[in-house]
Amino acid sequence: MADAIHINRRVRENAENLSAALQGHMLKVFAPDARKELRLFGAGEAASLLGISPGFLRKLHFDNRIPDVHTTPGGRRHYSATDLMEIRRVLEASAKTPGTYLRGRRPGDKVQVLSFLNFKGGSGKTTSAIHTAQRLALKSYRVLCVDVDPQASLTTLFGYRPEYDFLHSGTIYDAIRYEDPLPFSEIVQKTYFTNIDLAPGGLLLQEFEHETPRALIANIQPPFFARMAAALQEVEADYDVIIFDCPPQLGYLTMAALCASTGVLITVIPNMLDIASMSQFLQMSSDLLDVVSDAGASMEFDFLRFLINRYEPNDGPQQQVVAFLRQLFAEEVMVAPMLKSTAISDAGLTHQTIYEIDRTQFHRNTYDRAVHSLDLVNDEIESLLQDAWGR
Repeated sequence: MADAIHINRRVRENAENLSAALQGHMLKVFAPDARKELRLFGAGEAASLLGISPGFLRKLHFDNRIPDVHTTPGGRRHYSATDLMEIRRVLEASAKTPGTYLRGRRPGDKVQVLSFLNFKGGSGKTTSAIHTAQRLALKSYRVLCVDVDPQASLTTLFGYRPEYDFLHSGTIYDAIRYEDPLPFSEIVQKTYFTNIDLAPGGLLLQEFEHETPRALIANIQPPFFARMAAALQEVEADYDVIIFDCPPQLGYLTMAALCASTGVLITVIPNMLDIASMSQFLQMSSDLLDVVSDAGASMEFDFLRFLINRYEPNDGPQQQVVAFLRQLFAEEVMVAPMLKSTAISDAGLTHQTIYEIDRTQFHRNTYDRAVHSLDLVNDEIESLLQDAWGR
């Protein structure tokens, strides 16, 4: 008879072995003290992001209206995200319509707070959240990413090691904990990506789930559902958009993020098992939201959308599921789906996104198809933000 397995020991051994292997992988991908850096963009990409023609971009250089940028010996210009922001400021100064090139908040606009969520892990929440954040940042929005997931995948994608890097500065848990919370500004980290800051996640966030029942009994104020919104008030003036990456469960953390949000994006993989899971998620969400609404939480949102994820256009059953969802939810299903792409998953192997990785590292058509799909999704999200601001 085989020796019995002590599950507590075996799980710990597996956790330690995996942690060591991941640490080794990170050391290969990044030097011990290195931080990620955002690549430069070619003239065509730069012009597209700015919303102008490559010819007009060349003319701006010729007329000395914008600063010099990195130029190869062959005369090709390459632009950093900081260069793009400088060019935007120059163009905005002479634009006929305000907000043509700097598209964020104006006086009187409220900050837009988006929650990406689903009850089921693996639905593409984190991938969707980071690509949306990066696309908006490249288009001049000031973005704060808030990692509400104890697994801290979003934090890891920004090149941080959650279990090591925030021992002294703190994570989002430290800003919303019930005893002596830190000011939110103290836990915000600058990232390598121009226009994006990060409120990091980590395993300690799980403590919030454990401490909340006791806090409810003790009537500690503000209650769990209002703590995130209250903490964010300190820094919200610094951002146009705040993006929550929520955990794949309907706990106190998810509810706190939802009650701080102005818009909700529910990621959906178009197969019937995932749709059945989402049905349960929506039912439980509505019941819990009724409870917190009765307790005084605001339930007014600017929009809710279902984002089709990992879509394969040639998959017949998937097409049927998407048609079913569109018939059921009409305009609440986003027009643009996020395609399933080897480029997106391969980029993730080195903790990168499609917007970070260079086109030359992929087959051109594969890369272009993935970028086009992501751009359509994120530009549709941008239009929702603009609509919420009345533009």
